[in-house]
Amino acid sequence: MSDPSRTGLVRRLSAAAALSTLGAIPAFLLGAQFVLIQEDLSLDERHLGVAVGIFFAAAAVASLPAGSVADRLGQRASTLVAGGLSFTAAVIVAVAARGTAVLLMGVGVAGVANAALQMTANASLARSIPRRRQGLAFGIKQSAVPLAILLGGLAVPAVGLLVGWRWTFGALALCAVVVMALALRDGTDRPMTASTTASATDGAPRAALVLTAVAATMANGAANSLGAFLPAWTYSLGVSTGASGLLLALCAAVCVAARVLSGWAGDRRAGRNIPWVAAQMSLGAVGFVLLAQGDLPLVVLGALIAFGFGWAWPGLLIFAVVRVGRDRPASASSAVQSGGFAGGALGPPLFGWLIVTTSYETGWLAAAGLLLAAAALLLYCRRLFLRDLHRRPPAE
Repeated sequence: MSDPSRTGLVRRLSAAAALSTLGAIPAFLLGAQFVLIQEDLSLDERHLGVAVGIFFAAAAVASLPAGSVADRLGQRASTLVAGGLSFTAAVIVAVAARGTAVLLMGVGVAGVANAALQMTANASLARSIPRRRQGLAFGIKQSAVPLAILLGGLAVPAVGLLVGWRWTFGALALCAVVVMALALRDGTDRPMTASTTASATDGAPRAALVLTAVAATMANGAANSLGAFLPAWTYSLGVSTGASGLLLALCAAVCVAARVLSGWAGDRRAGRNIPWVAAQMSLGAVGFVLLAQGDLPLVVLGALIAFGFGWAWPGLLIFAVVRVGRDRPASASSAVQSGGFAGGALGPPLFGWLIVTTSYETGWLAAAGLLLAAAALLLYCRRLFLRDLHRRPPAE
């Protein structure tokens, strides 16, 4: 570990969380401010779904090459590249998006930047955080997505309603500049060498990783639809634009706390983390069912449950797969995060199409079904991981 001190660990965790938040926030700025953007660019829910889908599709396609580039370039250089992409995307949306095509182009660049930032953060944690703290570390790092939603929700009354939605993306461009400036100050820039990775012959079972990615795709498809469409749903129920953004921020804060607590608890459990993930997804499905009722108090309760349980699992799932998958952080994070990106690419467009052709209620119930199916599939994946560990004990 390059910096064993407590201060160094906190700095690495903070840096990883900052990179992840910067990468994730564009999609949720779109969702939180959709009512404002809709009026300016003449969009409907299908356009929002396509935009969020393009963001995550670009991230899914770019994630594997981004991980390889991050390993070759090292922390500082890869952060500069990723920050430059984030800056470019924010400027395109803030300045040039006068129609759907340019907006989608900017969102696509932001998706590539997201992949680069996430893989850079993963590589940093894999190199610098000891195993006994990796559950908490991944929980904090994966809290970037709900933190991005929280910031997106707060951006509506704080910036969007005051000076316009474009200024929120201008602020995002400024944040990217700050990230690049901090990267230039960081003197450490050591690419990962062959000795820092586990043996390729001692990798996790491929079938289990693929099915884990499928489960993450289903669960994240439901969860990203929640983050993208909750403000529009509550607005349609009579809640003001500002209050809808504040509700989204509250739900995201609950999700941040739940992800950190999940990681902290994972460090203290002797295994059985995947069943906990499945339980979280199942409880989250209850929240989606409450969202579908259309009664405002039940919608608020359902949103809090869906965020607090149904989207608290990503960091714990990465940690769980690292443990049962022969301690291969790169393989685990690529399986879970590629599945998560794919879910973000597929879920919101399908959800947008579903609510336009049927109703929000149908969309929320379909999302609940996806979470339950993902939970069941993960329990099967755990059996595959454990069977492989018994048959082929990991190399020392």
